[in-house]
Amino acid sequence: MNLLLDTCAFIWLCSNPNKLTMKATKYINNVENDLFLSDASVLEISIKHSIGKLKLPEAPENWILEQSSIWDINLLSISREDIFESTKLPWIHRDPFDRLIIALAKNHSYYVVTYDSIFKEYSVDIIW
Repeated sequence: MNLLLDTCAFIWLCSNPNKLTMKATKYINNVENDLFLSDASVLEISIKHSIGKLKLPEAPENWILEQSSIWDINLLSISREDIFESTKLPWIHRDPFDRLIIALAKNHSYYVVTYDSIFKEYSVDIIW
């Protein structure tokens, strides 16, 4: 199963895994599942760090790569098709990062690990 971590799920996994549900932890720890982190989350983490909204122990470019390696998380590029898909989604949710994650999940049939219940309104499979 391919699991796409949303930004909060990735941050919590790396810094405070107790915030994850038992179900999410079970799926993440299952070696048969592949974990992915979108470039949308990389951008969101980097922006939040640069404006002081997210404290990290080191620069995002180092922390994200290190944590991705530790947790065996694949970094997922955003294609133009994913960008176009994000603009075709209903405007239930306006967060551009979440919209890109939803588009990626739809285009590539990923399950999204997220606490954000609004994702369900886009008919993507959620694990939480």
